[in-house]
Amino acid sequence: QVQLVESGGALVQAGGSLRLSCAASGRTFSIADMGWFRQAPGKEREFVARISRSGVITYYADSVKGRFTISRNNAENTVYLQMNSLKPEDPAVYYCAATTRMIRTTTADLYEYWGQGTQVTVSS
Repeated sequence: QVQLVESGGALVQAGGSLRLSCAASGRTFSIADMGWFRQAPGKEREFVARISRSGVITYYADSVKGRFTISRNNAENTVYLQMNSLKPEDPAVYYCAATTRMIRTTTADLYEYWGQGTQVTVSS
């Protein structure tokens, strides 16, 4: 089993920055890809970013490309999401996710483990 705990959500003005963290525990040696998803009120959960086991390969949703950066520190079992130039459309609960499968995907259903989410709010 893998446990994920997100942190770092806050209220930020438009144009500001936040750094989200996701700490993994349990059978962390089994984790392959990790990703970030978000869900706004009344909306479906959507893909934000993913990162490979090595941290070399990353992929972003078009809506955040160029503004957000995903990274990971395997020694600390932690993945990060650096969010810059936040926009009024970015507010949501942000979820960290992990999969033990050696696949590259943006599909939420293929991620086996999820954190509890952390709230990001942007004031315009």
